Amino acid sequence: MLHKLNIKTHSKVELIDITSRIRELLKSEKIGNGSIQIHVPHTTAAVTINENADPAVKEDIIKEINKIIPFSDNYSHREGNSAAHLKSSLFGVDQNLLIDNNELVLGTWQAVYFCEFDGPRTRNIYIKFKKD
Repeated sequence: MLHKLNIKTHSKVELIDITSRIRELLKSEKIGNGSIQIHVPHTTAAVTINENADPAVKEDIIKEINKIIPFSDNYSHREGNSAAHLKSSLFGVDQNLLIDNNELVLGTWQAVYFCEFDGPRTRNIYIKFKKD
């Protein structure tokens, strides 16, 4: 079954921890063992996995990605959001995770983050579980 999560972002660039929302969906699915596909159907957003213990990590990621890919850099794209398209391509719009005994297989400090690069907006994320 395909699930859709709605995400409301509040900043131009933002990382939102969606791990708890995914775990809630997983509880209702009772997969046991299998995998999960997470897909972001937007060209200016992405999904990634990174540390959730120290909020400074998110801040550092945002700071550095904005340095590497600045908002204004004589881009040709007329809509003015080329940087967001580049960031989305760099991070990627899909993640696959393992499920073991109905639990996400994540490291101690890992979380799943929705990445907004052209906000604020209302976005969708699609989640699909596969049972082994």
